[in-house]
Amino acid sequence: MKTFPVASLLALVACASHVEFEVQERPPVIDMHMHAHHIPLDLPAGAPPPCLPRPCQPAGAATATSEESLQKTLEAMQRYNIVLGFLSSADLDIVQDWVAAAPERFIASPFIEAPGDLSPEMLRREYDAGRLAGMGEIGSQLLGVAPNDPALAPYFELAEEYDVPVLIHTEGIGPPVPGFRVGAGSPLLLEDVLVRHRNLRVFVENSGYPFLDDMIAMMYQYPQLYGDLSTITWVIPRPAFHRYLEELVRAGLGKRLMFGSDQMRWPEKIGEAIEAIEEADYLTDEQKRDIFYNNAVRFLRLEAEPR
Repeated sequence: MKTFPVASLLALVACASHVEFEVQERPPVIDMHMHAHHIPLDLPAGAPPPCLPRPCQPAGAATATSEESLQKTLEAMQRYNIVLGFLSSADLDIVQDWVAAAPERFIASPFIEAPGDLSPEMLRREYDAGRLAGMGEIGSQLLGVAPNDPALAPYFELAEEYDVPVLIHTEGIGPPVPGFRVGAGSPLLLEDVLVRHRNLRVFVENSGYPFLDDMIAMMYQYPQLYGDLSTITWVIPRPAFHRYLEELVRAGLGKRLMFGSDQMRWPEKIGEAIEAIEEADYLTDEQKRDIFYNNAVRFLRLEAEPR
């Protein structure tokens, strides 16, 4: 297996966690689901974020430019001591702009929606050049393409070859786009992928919400499978989020859940996502630290002490 050199990531958390923050002292956080001014909808500046179930009254205003998204995202990262973000966009130039603006703060990764838009051959060149260190978000479900579709096979093969983590949109909720199919989001559809690629590290957006039993079964069977807690911290009613998270933890999966904000063009959602987990009175302090930081350190294989 060819291993992608990610030496710059190995010392990243140790360096970033010693930065002085103006607002308040907070323990470090790793955000495993960020986007560089990307959303799979054509929305004007100031548009509200999505919310479920509709009708609902969302709060927030979409940023107008990538520069504004970057500035507000970095402000939130500073405020909440987010030392590292898994960052994707379909526009790799924007991803690299963000990486250049904040060196060693992001894991650069391509957003894959329609298989073939970003070809495996082009991505191979990017991995060889050291410009990418992740795969996904793979958002093909937005087009009704399930994880086990043969069109995605080259991307999983590439990720396993370069030993980079994969984020995939496999769940029962998504943006209101014509191609989205709930049925293409069952976590069970990942099984063929995980059997074929035993060394692949995969984490599932929103831990497969609302397919709770299927996600638990998959995580029990495949220890390389993790879940993030991202959009559901703010896009669905808060009680529904807490019920889902509590059931995952009660099932013994607290060591394989990772924080993410999925902020897209609403950087204010970063703080809202963090606060949703902080208020969970059914979690111990240790469990919260695992979600915010320690589980991602293990998943990413970073050389950092538990915090």
